[in-house]
Formats: sequence, structure tokens, C-alpha cells
Amino acid sequence: MSNKTMRQTTSFHLNRSASMEVPPPLQPVPFVPKKSHVIEFPTSPQLILGGEILHFSHPQHPLSQVTLPDLFTCVGCRESGAGMRFTCQQCDFQLHEFCALAPPVLKGHPFHSQHQLVLYSKPVKGTGGSKSKCDVCGKPIKGFGFRCSACSFQMHPCCAMLSPEMNFACHSHALRLLPSNAISTGDPGFVCGECKRKRSGRVYHCTVCDYHLHAVCAKNMVNGLNAYGIKDPAKPSMLGTAARLASQVVVVFLEGLVEGLAEGVGEVFAQNIARGRGSNRIRNE
Repeated sequence: MSNKTMRQTTSFHLNRSASMEVPPPLQPVPFVPKKSHVIEFPTSPQLILGGEILHFSHPQHPLSQVTLPDLFTCVGCRESGAGMRFTCQQCDFQLHEFCALAPPVLKGHPFHSQHQLVLYSKPVKGTGGSKSKCDVCGKPIKGFGFRCSACSFQMHPCCAMLSPEMNFACHSHALRLLPSNAISTGDPGFVCGECKRKRSGRVYHCTVCDYHLHAVCAKNMVNGLNAYGIKDPAKPSMLGTAARLASQVVVVFLEGLVEGLAEGVGEVFAQNIARGRGSNRIRNE
């Protein structure tokens, strides 16, 4: 590690609530900026990006900012990414840039402006031990997540990078995020212009034409997967689903075949024994 002076960011405290299991408190993230590039959440404060950092999730080694085209899994949020990241040069530890430089508190975020959102290092289990789900993309939160201490709202750090209205390379018009109640219960939702299917989670829509984009698909334009032409490994394809169903059918068929053969062999064995006993009786007579 170099002899550069590491600057400390402002520290903060987590308030414990009786209604939720609070993970260990996060520590401030010191960093040394090397250039003026800025990572922006759609709220304040803005964090300067660049150089080496010492992160609370990996205090034993500094993390360096690199850009690589390969797919990786962020140790922080446990989701996929590609491109820019912070990585340890001594071990296999990698963080999304937005996870590495996520502020401890988000105030006035447009997705939940009424309360501040606190960064947690571990997911908070729901009622009955159910998995925590992001209120933006609908996917489970497995690691880092912003959570409201006053209510149950929570979202991934990557989802926090999204805004209510955005321009995406996949469409020529600006897209707006539909309200969370735009899709009624039991409704599979809109067909996404990117993945060509329906799924749960928030949806962006075009006010000019009938184009829709899942928030979970919009994430891939933030985490680097879309830029490097990488398909999200967490998304099941129709071909993959068909293959899994076919394999299950084959397994059931083989189990039935083996069971049938076993019964047949047992029956033949019993018949042979009976015949042998009959032959012995005839000889004795």
C-alpha cells in the first residue's frame, strides 16, 4: 500500500428499532481522490470517485478502482456487475463502484423522499423469516441495501442509482417510472421492451409510445452488464426453464423405470425360488 494519506468521511450511527433486526453498524469509508470523476445518486451528497479506498467490508486490504469487461459478483450487494469496480489486488474481493462509495444515509431520495434511508450491510428478514425484497426491482436483497427505519421500504444500492425519469440507450424517448400501485395484485404486468416478458417489480414507461422497461432490466444499464453485452445470469430464460422441466421429466421416468425393473427382478426371483422348491418336492417323492 502506498504512503498516501487516507481521508475519513463523516461517521454516523444506526438507531436500533424493536421492530427490526439491526445488522452491525457500518464504518466510515476513507478514500483518496485521484481525479474529478463523480458518482451521483439522485440525492445528496455526491461522492468523489477515484484512487484507493479502505472499505469497512474489507479492512485488511485497500481496494483499487479498475475497469474490466468480465462478469463479477459484488461482495457487497451480492449482485452481478461488469466494467468499473473496486477490487482487492491481493484477494478475490470486488465491489460495484456504487456499493463501495454508497453514502451511509440517503436523504430525500425521489423513490422515498418522506424518510431517510440507511445503508445496511446485511438484509433484514421480513415477517416470518421471509426474504427481504427490493421495493424497486422486486428481487431479493442479499447484502447491502438502503432501508427506511420508519417503514419497510428498502432497495438495492444499484436501484438507488435510478431516477423517476431517465434516458436509456435502448429507447429514443425519456422513460418515467410508474407508481408502485400501477400494477394490480395478480396482474403479471407489462411486456418489457428489453427482456420481452412480464415480471414483478416497478416498470418504466414511455409517454410518447407504448414502450415499457422493467426496473430490473434498467439496472443492467447501471451495473455495466448491458454496456459489455453480458446477460444477467440471475434471469431465467425460457430455454433454461424448458431444459429444467425436461430434465425433471427424465429423472421421474428413470426412477419409475428402475423401480419397475426392481419389481420385475424381484418377481422373477420369487418365481424361481418357488419353482426350485417344487422341483425338490417332486424329487423327494
